[in-house]
Amino acid sequence: MIIIKIRNFYYLIAGVLAILFAVTHAWNGQSAVLPTLDIRAISKDTQTVFTYVWHIITAENLVFGIAFIFMSFQSERWKTRFAAWMIVAVLIVRLIVILGVTAMFDVSALTNTFIDSIAIVIYVALIILGTTLKKKESSG
Repeated sequence: MIIIKIRNFYYLIAGVLAILFAVTHAWNGQSAVLPTLDIRAISKDTQTVFTYVWHIITAENLVFGIAFIFMSFQSERWKTRFAAWMIVAVLIVRLIVILGVTAMFDVSALTNTFIDSIAIVIYVALIILGTTLKKKESSG
């Protein structure tokens, strides 16, 4: 019998959250956001680009989630730290883009980004906490 030991609960939680973010992002896109593209007077090319960009974010979240779940079982912290910090960088840049583009087009719409912003901040905080675990703390 193979016993898999969770070495980093922060990464495990971050991984589960990322997979949930992927599912909700895909669901929201398919049910609310992407269907509105069909009723607006925009070209098929624009609809196509918007759709694949939307799904790139969904796929990114899914890949991050799988990566963090695998990383949560890794006993050698140095093997996961760089990947974790790269994902943190991507998430921070994502948040900056979301807030920057929203502010550029409609400053009053920044309040609409509140939940997404909080989710990203919590997600990043969990990852950073996971990178700071000491060897003995991460073996539990």
